[in-house]
Amino acid sequence: MAVTALLHYALEVPDQGAGEKFYTSFGLVNASGRGDAVRLRPAPLQRESVLLYGGPRKRLHHLAFGAPGDEYEATRDAVRRAGVPEVDGPRGAPDGGFWLRDPEGNLVNVRNEGRVLPPPDPPPALNSPGHITREVRRGCPEAGRGASPRRLGHVLLFSGDLARQADFYTRVLGMKLSDRCQTIIMFLRCTTDHHNLALLTSKGPGFHHASFEVGGVDEIAMGAQRMLEAGRPPGWGLGRHVIGSNFFYYVRDPWGSFAEYFHDLDYIPEQCAWEPRDFPAEDALYRWGPPVPEDFGLNRELEP
Repeated sequence: MAVTALLHYALEVPDQGAGEKFYTSFGLVNASGRGDAVRLRPAPLQRESVLLYGGPRKRLHHLAFGAPGDEYEATRDAVRRAGVPEVDGPRGAPDGGFWLRDPEGNLVNVRNEGRVLPPPDPPPALNSPGHITREVRRGCPEAGRGASPRRLGHVLLFSGDLARQADFYTRVLGMKLSDRCQTIIMFLRCTTDHHNLALLTSKGPGFHHASFEVGGVDEIAMGAQRMLEAGRPPGWGLGRHVIGSNFFYYVRDPWGSFAEYFHDLDYIPEQCAWEPRDFPAEDALYRWGPPVPEDFGLNRELEP
């Protein structure tokens, strides 16, 4: 019994046009059809990863997880056994699956769908001491290139009760704890990625960021440059996390949260005997990179 994929996330935003501009500059493709939502996807995939609904202010609209075949029915049974009631889906949401709320009221849609991965990139052509993989060929990327996200990797939510939220997503939906940092942050997975859902302590719930995989450090940096040229204020990065190990750059969205480019995340095979670690507070954010912005951990959804 377990969900096995993070399919998409949906936000309510006060300006869908601004959201569409932000995410297409970020590198996603507009896949909108009929309906209330702006739908966006990574170019290599046909499934949307981001849905934007109109609303008075930015907030999480819902998360969607996949549990294909027998796992779908087993997950639904586990939800019933846990005493978690099913609820109606919100107006305009995608048809299919069943709906419930987590302990902090976030809507969750579990769908009878599996994980879909993009085509693999060619092996990286990088030269390092004693290892030459690129000969008679310049390695610098072309000017003007941005980022082309391959897939959605994870979502980070603020939480007023990490233990209660983690219990719900592990015990009820079958996710696994990968690592934690004391009472600051917890990392959960439902795939071979180190994490697909992270929970950051706050005074209440909220949406912090979503993260998309790209092809390398050059692509992270070129994507960051493209976002600056598109008028977005500086975010945070380039840097490297300790927990999960990935390179990162966070771009500020129009509503005070972030979208992240990531590369080289820790990989945990399904049957691996992985032991979660409780990291010290100084490892909660990064090993190297520029100073953390003062408002990086600010939950703006709690502001009046």
